[in-house]
Parts: sequence; structure tokens; C-alpha cells
Amino acid sequence: MCGLSGEVRFDGRRPDLAAVERMTDEMEDRGPDGRGVWSQGAVALGHRRLKIIDLSESGAQPMTDPDLGITGVFNGCVYNYRELRQRLEGLGHRFFSDSDTEVLLKAYGQWGDACVERLVGMFAFAVVEHHTGRVVLGRDRLGIKPLYLTQDGDRLRFASSLPALLAGGGVDTSLDPVALHQYLSWHGTVPAPRTVLSGVRKLPQATVRVVERDGTYRDRCYWEPSYTRRADLGTDPQEWREALRQALHTAVRRRTVADVPVGVLLSGGLDSSLIVALLAQEGQGGLATFAMGFESEGDEEGDEFHYSRLVARRFSTDHHQFMIPSDRLPAALETAIGAMSEPMVSHDAVAFHLLSEQVAKDVKVVLCGQGADEVFAGYHWYPRIAAAGRADAPDAYAEAYFDRTHADVAALLHPDAVADHDASREFVRAHMASPGAQSTLDAALRLDVHMLMADDPVKRVDNMTMAWGLEARVPFLDHELVELAAACPPELKLAQEGKGVLKDIGRQILPREVVDRPKGYFPVPAVRHMAEPVLTRVRDALTAPEARRRNLFDQDRVARLLADPARHRTKRGASTLWQVASLEIWLQTHGIN
Repeated sequence: MCGLSGEVRFDGRRPDLAAVERMTDEMEDRGPDGRGVWSQGAVALGHRRLKIIDLSESGAQPMTDPDLGITGVFNGCVYNYRELRQRLEGLGHRFFSDSDTEVLLKAYGQWGDACVERLVGMFAFAVVEHHTGRVVLGRDRLGIKPLYLTQDGDRLRFASSLPALLAGGGVDTSLDPVALHQYLSWHGTVPAPRTVLSGVRKLPQATVRVVERDGTYRDRCYWEPSYTRRADLGTDPQEWREALRQALHTAVRRRTVADVPVGVLLSGGLDSSLIVALLAQEGQGGLATFAMGFESEGDEEGDEFHYSRLVARRFSTDHHQFMIPSDRLPAALETAIGAMSEPMVSHDAVAFHLLSEQVAKDVKVVLCGQGADEVFAGYHWYPRIAAAGRADAPDAYAEAYFDRTHADVAALLHPDAVADHDASREFVRAHMASPGAQSTLDAALRLDVHMLMADDPVKRVDNMTMAWGLEARVPFLDHELVELAAACPPELKLAQEGKGVLKDIGRQILPREVVDRPKGYFPVPAVRHMAEPVLTRVRDALTAPEARRRNLFDQDRVARLLADPARHRTKRGASTLWQVASLEIWLQTHGIN
């Protein structure tokens, strides 16, 4: 797990090595264990290293293979690197390190950009062919590892974080009206390739981009599972339960590959508890588990320690729990927002940031349960969407999921910032209409898993953990498990108020109280309810000179939000004031004026 950066020139000039150095240094938190820069011809690469596999300097990056004539930088982990290495050695390749980075380079040398189809894991990479000057960029199937881009006629720059691109300079930081529309419609989510900045884009997940010397490029989507039924498994719940249990067990086992200790973020919910139970079945004794809670606000509890302790006792883990007082939240908000590559509104980003700070003192790798609710239909709005006819699916999705209508988005923004069409609903309509989804729920889950999830829960976990040099792995986003779940009959996922098939698996190995508890989340009550001192920070940001000059939001509307924060909620119950403020604070924090 690391941070990568680079520049490719198309105008005959040498790359700006100082800019690549600045981009690389901006990502020190992502890779505190090593730093490297490489340049040849029209290309320069930078890298920050977090040592997880092959702790020696043989695994340092940028990594060059002189026999193959390629240099690469890599972020992530290839879980099947040992199997691939054995295969490549059988094909005549010789290795000088024990790293998965070198396996990636040899795989590229053997199979070209089709090597991505053989990689099991999470990754973003850049490979440079010395003899052609061609640069190949790749991103994993579920978009777990980020890759940000900015390109004009003269050059392409890329990095693992958006702030790194800003550090390089020369980025168009005007705001993208379509992305703003998406941000205010989808709870802060802006799906690839857009970001809120007009000059920055993201390489879409499951995509390889081949960039030629002259700046032309071609993209290839190399993975797209079908959300249709599988004849070999039929509809027997017991067969599906066993198939999914085996796939999840494999996914968890894969993510223990490391040359450093591995822990688990244990919230006490079904998903993280299943991970702990499956690791225990693998014989993992003394597993380190971590939980966090916050002070209550009003009648809302701020921790779920009761459930995480139940699981920790059942499986004899080395359990750590941390209680965060509310007076730490203002400072925590500042550092969490500083760690965000893009503005986020889910308040559990603050919780993940604080938890990661503590966890990184004990381990460098953790497993967590993100993605299960999207993959297995765990959210309360999925039954409403599933009940709609196929033709009505986009409208049903928008009604159940969107924070606000197009008219409400327009009312919140200054007229100059409003998109000229209902961009969010059109996006949903286009994706749900594409072939390969058998039912309304299939279409909704495909949209969430493959378009929205990478830019909400997945990005949140990556940004907050990597801010402390902590690698987070997500077993529920194992691509083979996702393929299997995509084919699973919708009624098995919707059963028992969501994630029915997972709950059935859980009852075989977990305390009943954990499986049958009300659905929880990572609560941060002081943010959710805009309690002091969070409200003071929000008010300061929205009345700051930068905000007034930007004039992004309707000022009368902002004044009403500040006057009565509790009253103004989205259709999903989130704080409208926090959605507005989190964007403005992010822009100010990253110097976007």
C-alpha cells in the first residue's frame, strides 16, 4: 500500500521533476517507509512506500526491470502474487525481490495490459515501456485503490490523491456543475470519472488506460459481472448459502497475505464479526481487533461496544476499544477533512480517521467490513426499489436514495453553479438501462457496487486509513465473491430485512445477538446533530471571507440552515447544513479559492 505519482509530456519537453517531487512528498502519510523518483525521456514517476510485503529495499519503487525494459509504480496488494510468481517462473522469468510489485512487472512483460485479468487484489499502477514511451495505467475491479488524473495537450499527471495533483500545480480548480449536482444528490458521492474540480478526473474502476507518446489514449474495461441468475446453482437457498460461505472464507483468507501483523476493525456488526469468525476458523489466534465509540448526544448512543465485546470474547481476540470525547471532534474534523482526496459528507469518516490513528500504533494492515451492504442489499431502501417495475426503476431509485430533487439542488446553489439538467437522474437512468441486469434490484445493486461505492465507503476507508500509513483490506469486495453475489437471487439478499443470506451464514458461527441485532452504523452523534463545538466550526467556515467570495451556495438558504440546523434534513435524514459545510471546509482546507 503506497502512493504513486507521475508526469508524461507530449510536447517534446522533459517532465517537471520538481512537480513530481512535490506530488510525491504530499503523499508521505500514504507511504512513510520509503521514497523514490525516476525519470527517463518524457516520463517521470514518484513513489511513497508502505512496507507490507518484502520489507527489504529490494521492493523499493519506482521499480525497473532492465531485461523487460519497463519501469513501474504500484499502490495496493496482489493477494495471489505467490501463485503468479510460480507461474511466471515456470515461463522463464527470474526474480530479484519477494515483492508483489515485481510480480506485476513480470506479469506485464509476459501478458501486456491483459495481466490485470490475472491479478487478484486491490491496485492502481503505472507502467512505462522504455522503448515505445507508452504509459499504461490500471485500476482494480472495484476501485478500491484510487488514481487521479489531470491532462491537457502538453502533459498528463497522475497521483494516488487529488491533493497531490494540487501540489504539482497547474490544475484547473473551477467547480464542475455536474459533479456538484451529484455531490448534493448522492450523499457526497461523485462517481468516476468526475471530481468536483473541473480539471481533475479519476481513472474508472476495472479500467486499463494505454497512453501513447502523442497523448492519445484508449481505455478498456476488463471486468463487468453479469447480474443474472446462474443455472448451476439454481434457487436453492442452502446451495447459495454454502457457495457464498466458501467464497467469503476464501476472500478473508486471501487478505491475510502480509509480512507484517494483520488486525480487524471490529464494529460489532454482522460484517466485521463474520470476518473475525472466519479468521478464527483459519486458526488465527490472538487476532488484534479494534473498536471505537463517541460520547452520546441527546438520546443517540455513540458506541456499539456491547456487540464488539461479545465477538471479541467468543473468539478470544486481543481486543482494543477507544472512547473519543466530543471535545476532540473539532481538531479531528480538521485533520480528517485534510486527509480527504474529495469532499465527503458521511460523518463516519471522522470516526475512521480517529480509529486509524490508534490502530496504526499496533498494526499496519486491517480487514474491515465495508461493501457488504451494497453487495448483499443490506440497506433499508433496497426493498422499495426492488418493488418497482423495471421501466420505473430509475425513478424508484431516485425517490428512495437521492438526498434531494433537481429543483432542490438548484435552490441550494447560486444560479451560476447549477447544472442545466437533472444530471444525477440521467446518470442513473443510463446505467440502469444497460443490459445485463435481470431485475430492478439487480440494476440498483450494479449501479451501487460498480459506480457509486468506490466513491463513498471505499474511498472513505482508503483516505482515512492511509492518512496514518495503515492498509485497509475489504474481503466483501473480493471480485469473485462479488461475481457470485451478483448472480444470487434477489429474494435471498432481501430476506430478513436485508443481507438475509449473510445472516444465515452468520447464525452458524456467530452469537445470535450479533446477527439479529438492529442494523447499526459508525455513529458520530456530535456531527450528525450539529452539536457544539462542531456547529461553531461549521458557522465559521460558511461565513468566512473565502466562502463569501466563492458564493457557491444561496446565502439566504445558508442563513436559514445556520439559524436552525436540526430542522433541515435530506430525504434520508442527513443534515443539510453538514453537506453544505463539508464541501466548503474541504475547499478552504485545500486552498481552492
